[in-house]
Amino acid sequence: MNGYAPLLAALLALLAGLAVGKAWERYKLRDGKWFDRRRSRQSPHYILGLNFLVANQIDLAIEELGRAASLDGDALEVHMILGNLYREKGQVGKAITVHQSLLQRPRLTRLEHAHVLLCLGLDYKRGGFVDRALEAFNEVLRLDPKNEYALVNLQKLHEEQHQWTEAYDTRRRLSALTKTGEPSHNQAILAFLDNEIGLEAMRRKDYPEAIRRFQAAIDLDARAVPAYLNLGDVRVAQGKDPDAAAIWEKLIEVAPDRAYLAFDRLEALAVRTGSPERFTRVCRRLIDENPQDWRARLALSRHLAASGRPHDALDLQFAALVQNPHALSIHQAIWRALAQLRYPSSLVDRYSELTRHAVFYLDPHVCMRCRYRSTELLWQCPHCHDWNTFVEERIAPAQDAAEVEV
Repeated sequence: MNGYAPLLAALLALLAGLAVGKAWERYKLRDGKWFDRRRSRQSPHYILGLNFLVANQIDLAIEELGRAASLDGDALEVHMILGNLYREKGQVGKAITVHQSLLQRPRLTRLEHAHVLLCLGLDYKRGGFVDRALEAFNEVLRLDPKNEYALVNLQKLHEEQHQWTEAYDTRRRLSALTKTGEPSHNQAILAFLDNEIGLEAMRRKDYPEAIRRFQAAIDLDARAVPAYLNLGDVRVAQGKDPDAAAIWEKLIEVAPDRAYLAFDRLEALAVRTGSPERFTRVCRRLIDENPQDWRARLALSRHLAASGRPHDALDLQFAALVQNPHALSIHQAIWRALAQLRYPSSLVDRYSELTRHAVFYLDPHVCMRCRYRSTELLWQCPHCHDWNTFVEERIAPAQDAAEVEV
């Protein structure tokens, strides 16, 4: 039994240490008196403030959390939340003041210091103080090298300044910390950043570097659509038209839903090289593989109209109209074809019947993250700055395509 005495004593000492630690976590000595560190969080004002915050009632949240903070001036987390709410409300100066005052506190732990600095960096970023924000985020990373929030915001700052190489390096650091199952998202973003670096090289006419970056983007993400487009443009600039055609046709193969972005390039190249039937075959193949592809029909119809075949063009346009009756670009193409044919009444009547319930709009695209709207497909949202978040929004589903099949 005596052999167990040291073990029992050690266990009792450990339990006593845990009890003291929990007590110290909750209480601290201030001005010779013991104060409850959880008092502000246990107040009804704190709970009410969080409820108002969840309900997006910012003013009421600020009011209640301010009262909770007044119960204990050392309640770090409550003051941090207040500062963040001031920032979200647009009171950036007030947010900066709150967070700067928190940094002046003695005895902040390394992690607490990093968290307050992160909030301050976000304040500077919101206020447009780019240099100060960069400095704050870099200091956070010095204190906490694995802080993903600091890395994300640092990357966004570099992107906003078009510092693509720095943004790329920051994303690489972030991807090294990413949990298993998320690397594809990081690779897609790195591919877009590689593409931007390639565009800079292309503008300098540094074609070898541009090719290297565009190819690196494609290697990272096989659906890096802009990299295919730009790589083909470089090949055209180098006088290598067959290589460009192969690259753009590869894009159509791997991302048929984005094929329309290469149509103008492919058509111009096919006409210039004396092989217009090559473009026709591409469009026909897309239509056969996806009968709902109205853009392939529209592109082929324009090509046929330019070749003096308005009747064939109009049949394709009517078929496209069945798939997407609201796209203004289809209606404009139809009226041009009708004008070529001098408005035969039977075709005008057919158009009127197909468009009886149509609402015209400019092919709007919407960001899936922040709902920002654009009349064109953007690779980076100008509002939330996320990559590849735009989708085409339809007002209504396509009609039954049985009436027209071309």
